[in-house]
Amino acid sequence: MQETVERVRAWVAARDEELVAELADWVAQPSVSSTGLGMAAAAAHGERLLRAAGLRTQSVETGGWPALVGTGDGPPGAPHVLIYGHYDVQPPGPLEQWTSPPFQPEIRDGRMFGRGTGDNKGQHLAQLLGLRALRELTGGLPCRVTVLLDGEEEVGSPNLAAAIRDRIAPQAPDLALWSDGPVHDTGRACVVLGVRGILTFELRARGADRPLHSGNWGGVAPNPAWALVQLLATMRDARGTVLVPGFADSVEPISAGERRALDALPLDVAAAMAGIGVTELEPPAGLGFHQRLMAPTLTINSLGCADSGDHRTVIPELAVARCEARLVGGQVPAQVAEALRRHVEKHAPGVEFIPGASMAPSRTLPESRYTETVLAGAEAGLAEPPLLIPALGGSLPIAALTDELGVPCYGVPFANVDETNHAPDENLELDWFRRGIVASAAVQLALGDRPAHP
Repeated sequence: MQETVERVRAWVAARDEELVAELADWVAQPSVSSTGLGMAAAAAHGERLLRAAGLRTQSVETGGWPALVGTGDGPPGAPHVLIYGHYDVQPPGPLEQWTSPPFQPEIRDGRMFGRGTGDNKGQHLAQLLGLRALRELTGGLPCRVTVLLDGEEEVGSPNLAAAIRDRIAPQAPDLALWSDGPVHDTGRACVVLGVRGILTFELRARGADRPLHSGNWGGVAPNPAWALVQLLATMRDARGTVLVPGFADSVEPISAGERRALDALPLDVAAAMAGIGVTELEPPAGLGFHQRLMAPTLTINSLGCADSGDHRTVIPELAVARCEARLVGGQVPAQVAEALRRHVEKHAPGVEFIPGASMAPSRTLPESRYTETVLAGAEAGLAEPPLLIPALGGSLPIAALTDELGVPCYGVPFANVDETNHAPDENLELDWFRRGIVASAAVQLALGDRPAHP
């Protein structure tokens, strides 16, 4: 395998200018799913990239933006590998905060700047170029491959699960791979086994039909701000314990393999806290830094009243808390939402509970069948042993893969820590792009060396 990996590395070096130009062309194509900007042309561009990797292509109608599917054959008995990525991007945001226009990619100091460089065009293009290199160098693919490019990841992937059920599940893969998000905070390569889910919600407490003078009406008119903070105090105590019955009843315990992986991660708590300008960890005490990122949370994102202008001595007519719950293995967004709704109804029946967007958590255990193989392939391609991360603290629509297909799912990120995805001046270090191409091919080669799951 290593000989072929080195041939891929040489292939990337020899075609560097061509491959970087291909990335620039892809980034220059707008694909903003929330507004529709450029989406039709982006779908056609994505199909061309799939065909260039030697894959048979199909644009799958979803009721929203299409999902792009590419398939390629492998040797009999080899694993069937699903590669997931997304071709849609976030809106540019404030244009004046970009050093160069978001859809005019520019290279500065070894980085390409532009919307979608790291999230996610550069990363799934690296996967496709790894397949292309293998075809050109070896005449075929070491595994049977299905590539799925989602057109709606940046709007929550509302149609992804249905597309997987209809188009992927009938010929189910043995495992799934994805490349998204940054590498480890230390800058080291990593393999990620899962992600937390999320449920957003809003609490709205109402008082009088207008703001009232707090002297003339204080002690007489109800104050929705007090109603709201008193409700919030019933939901989590000062030690950080979530007090909502049913919120975390279904949380699955950490496995022995997950605990070993957590213990092996590099850690400098003091430096991490200093980096954000604080000195202490959030309650509860007794949980390790990385273990906290695998635990469910209940967070207040913002808290305020309807009058957002200058401070005045009034009793507000409306108080609003925008909140989220981060979810872990075993939790189901709809069940958590129902637990929160019941709690609000019991403690503050006059407060409105409004559930928002949600995404289920995804969990693959280190003990899963292909973990060591993916780690070995990533190490061969990236030329460094990757850290094994049991779960990202953030959320991605990976549950649609693990839950719908029932297969292990592995993330191999190829973006720098400071990619500033979703923000102005999003960027991708081109060295990570190049290494990602080699690593993508190396993981396929490693998987091809072992038989598919019976």
